Amino acid sequence: MELNYIMAVCRRIRNLFFITAAILIITVCNLYCQTLRDEAPPLKERLFYGGNFGLQFGTHTDIEISPVIGLWLLPRLAVAVGPDYRFYKVPDYRTDIYGGSAYMQFVVIQDINSIVPLGAHAGIFLHMENELLSLQSSFWKDPPYKSERFFINTLLAGGGISQQLGRRSSLDMMILWALNVSQYNLYSNPELRVSFIF
Repeated sequence: MELNYIMAVCRRIRNLFFITAAILIITVCNLYCQTLRDEAPPLKERLFYGGNFGLQFGTHTDIEISPVIGLWLLPRLAVAVGPDYRFYKVPDYRTDIYGGSAYMQFVVIQDINSIVPLGAHAGIFLHMENELLSLQSSFWKDPPYKSERFFINTLLAGGGISQQLGRRSSLDMMILWALNVSQYNLYSNPELRVSFIF
């Protein structure tokens, strides 16, 4: 059982490596199409903050808080990390889900209006995220349990539209797919997200 788990984690890491390599190759190719500044902007101008907040009520209650801190590595490439917390409840049972995630975004088109002049000043980006969550064994599994909590790793990929709200703030709307679907059904495919960046 442990060997199967280790092999599954290795496959996930391998998949993440190949997707990350593809995004980096696209980034390097795109760099030759950009005009570079003589000097890089200071660190405080390249840092960004934000995250998403999710609410779902009804038969299933799902409340999610996911703040992030990120850095623009290149004019079109950003990375970010942050904690995740979810309160999840079904009739008669509740649990807390927590963990962390890291993502990479690559801006494919910075301003749609430069391609199609319709007055829509939004950007299009690709998004790749790796999330590690801790789940409560008694909520998600049948006895006997090896431990009180266990981890699942989910790889999410997709894209979205970024609408500028100010000089450094934006509203990002994205569609993501869980590339490794688990039996715990934490994500519906596709997953719709809205996040704020400032």
